[in-house]
Amino acid sequence: MRAGPASEMRALWEYRRMGLPLRVLAVRDDWRRVEDPDGVVGWMHKRLLTGRRTAIVIGTGAQALRSAPAADAPVAWRAEPGVVGRLSDCANGWCMLDVEGRSGWISVDSIWGD
Repeated sequence: MRAGPASEMRALWEYRRMGLPLRVLAVRDDWRRVEDPDGVVGWMHKRLLTGRRTAIVIGTGAQALRSAPAADAPVAWRAEPGVVGRLSDCANGWCMLDVEGRSGWISVDSIWGD
């Protein structure tokens, strides 16, 4: 992550975690101004980003992933804060989150990313 949209700009951060969700805030040529889950904002070249939708589990304690997109659906499994997974379907306040082949519906209030 750089301070501005150019390779000559000062590097702010080097990300080593694959799949970490980032929000794109602005686009300038081949550069994207992004925000990470901790609120850090900077510029990254588009070749470093993928179009894959991911999210990170947030909150305190393990969050329930349910068998259906409803608060009263059975809990399929739980994920600890910091777990990153791939997002697919999202609707009505729920998203399907897949973490290394384990999936379930999680409330959008329990994740960061889109």
